[in-house]
Amino acid sequence: MGEKDAVTSVPLHPLLASRWSPRALDPAFQLAEAQFTALFEAARWAPSWGNTQPARYLAGRRGEPTFDRIHGTLSRGNRGWAASAAALAIGLAQTVADDGEPLPYAAYGLGLASENLVLQAVAEGLVAHQMAGFDREAARAEFAVPGDFEPMVAIAVGAPGNADELPDRLQQKEQAPRTRKPLAELVFTDGWGSPRY
Repeated sequence: MGEKDAVTSVPLHPLLASRWSPRALDPAFQLAEAQFTALFEAARWAPSWGNTQPARYLAGRRGEPTFDRIHGTLSRGNRGWAASAAALAIGLAQTVADDGEPLPYAAYGLGLASENLVLQAVAEGLVAHQMAGFDREAARAEFAVPGDFEPMVAIAVGAPGNADELPDRLQQKEQAPRTRKPLAELVFTDGWGSPRY
């Protein structure tokens, strides 16, 4: 288990305990095609409301034109470190069904699929960092995304790199301990605000 493993009240599976979102990525690492495919195969098998499977991805490995096009949609703060990713993706949710009806729980479905993708990366010894910091309208225009799909998240995948190569402010984030709210603030029983733990 790594130095950034979650500090938990009870033991968790190592896949969950070791998952975190570093920005220090190895710029020399090349993602094998089978590893790249496995990320999206994992996403494909995520649960979804009524098996509607609303998650879609735009994706490319470093060195491919799609990687560069996705990279161009990232916010300035993410663009610097994400250039070292082995792959970049944008996750989109289908918000309108093929019959024209609104598709409920589309964002939830994309979230489940993306977590599967991230955990597959961890299982492969890789890391993944999900980002809200990208220009959704630029992504929509760059890839001619239809109106019934909503770009919601950008994801960088790669091998762990050297945090010392990041700017100072990102090094501090990278080296800070991982924190979460206590279970007492998250899980209630008997009534709202009555902690279960």
